[in-house]
Amino acid sequence: MIEVQDLTKRYRDHVAVEGLSFEIRPGEVVGFLGPNGAGKSTTMRILAGYMPATSGSVRIGGVSVFDEPMQVKKKLGYLPEIPPVYLDMTVASYLGFVGRLKKLPRRTIPSEVERVATTAGIAHILGRLIRNISKGYRQRVGLAQALLGQPEVLILDEPTVGLDPIQIRQVREVITQLGAKRTHTIILSTHILSEVRATCQRVIMLAHGRIVLDDTIDNIEATHGTNLEEAFAKLAAQ
Repeated sequence: MIEVQDLTKRYRDHVAVEGLSFEIRPGEVVGFLGPNGAGKSTTMRILAGYMPATSGSVRIGGVSVFDEPMQVKKKLGYLPEIPPVYLDMTVASYLGFVGRLKKLPRRTIPSEVERVATTAGIAHILGRLIRNISKGYRQRVGLAQALLGQPEVLILDEPTVGLDPIQIRQVREVITQLGAKRTHTIILSTHILSEVRATCQRVIMLAHGRIVLDDTIDNIEATHGTNLEEAFAKLAAQ
């Protein structure tokens, strides 16, 4: 479902990611793991078509992100680290607005808003202004907009950053439920190891802009003879 070949992004003399190659199969939930500055968010932005690459290729559902970006956007939902919400809109009006931007059939938008609001656990706040809801609920609103139109691929960049423990658990539960249905291919960027363990089947680990590990959590622990936390610390230091 996601095919990345020799992906590189440079900012003048700084190399953010270099030579990334990996594939993610339909229905997989993959944790994109690494310390701050490893290149996770840069890669997520490129996959989502939000940022150009210096070189390499990315295909989502067999379609090139660089050559046919509008076709790719129909296949994916994207939640950046800071949810793209408008504070002066109600939750319902914002989700309806995003549905129109995604060119969903107008007659289906009200039911689609209800569906994603129920999935994200925000059906009871649809009438509230976004500026008056908590950061945790804003994160859920961001997740709901990513789910509009039932995209094949979900790209979630640090979906629980800055949330309190209760909010983190709630957002994780939503992601876990989505993964269990296997109706979406999910790539989840984070540096929080417990989040990976709770939601993901497989880990792609970055350090200094390069992939240092790509395996299941069970295989990582068996191969390295240690737990995920120690494997992460060891590989991130390389």
